[in-house]
Amino acid sequence: MTVLSEIIAYNKEFVNEKKYEEYTTTKFPDKKIVILTCMDTRLIELLPKAMNLRNGDAKIIKSAGAIVTHPFGSVMRSILISLYELKAEEVYIIAHHDCGMSSIDTDQMIEKMVARGVDKNLFKTLKYSGVDMKDWLRGFSDVTESVKRSVDQVRNHPLMDRKVPVHGLVAHPDTGLLDVIIDGYEAIDEK
Repeated sequence: MTVLSEIIAYNKEFVNEKKYEEYTTTKFPDKKIVILTCMDTRLIELLPKAMNLRNGDAKIIKSAGAIVTHPFGSVMRSILISLYELKAEEVYIIAHHDCGMSSIDTDQMIEKMVARGVDKNLFKTLKYSGVDMKDWLRGFSDVTESVKRSVDQVRNHPLMDRKVPVHGLVAHPDTGLLDVIIDGYEAIDEK
C-alpha cells in the first residue's frame, strides 16, 4: 500500500463518519491573525497547541525557514490577501531553533539535484538568465536575524498597512516555548 492509497482510504472513512464536523469554521480567522512559520514537521501540531490555536483561529502560511524571500513572492502575496481580503489584523512571523534552513549548503543541494537527474547545464542557463541559485536557495546562520529581516520586509512592504502589527518570534521545536524577538505593538507605538 502506498502513502497516497493510505491517505485516500483514511479520507473516505473520515468523510463517511463525518469526522470533519468538529473542524467546521469559516474562511475568516477568528483571532484575526496571519502566521508565517516554517514547514518543519515538529511544528505541525506543536505550534498551534503552544499558541492555543484551534481550527479557524488563524491563517497559517508555511515556508522553509519562515523566510520572506521576495517582496512580491507567494508568501508576501498570501500575507496581503489575509490582511486585505480575509480580515486578519496582525502578522506573526515565527521561525524556530534547530531549523534545517540554518544548515543549507547550496552547492551540496545542487549536487543532489544533479544526482537525481537535473541536467547540470541547466544551472549555467539559470545563471545567465539572472537566477542566482545560492541567493534563491539561501538559508540563514542566525534565526533571530532571519526573523528580523522577514519582519522588516513585511513591515516595510510598499503595499502594507502601517497600522498592522508585525510580530517576530522564535519557537523551540521541542517544547513550543516562544521567544518574542519583535513586539509589533511596540513598533507601531514608536511611529
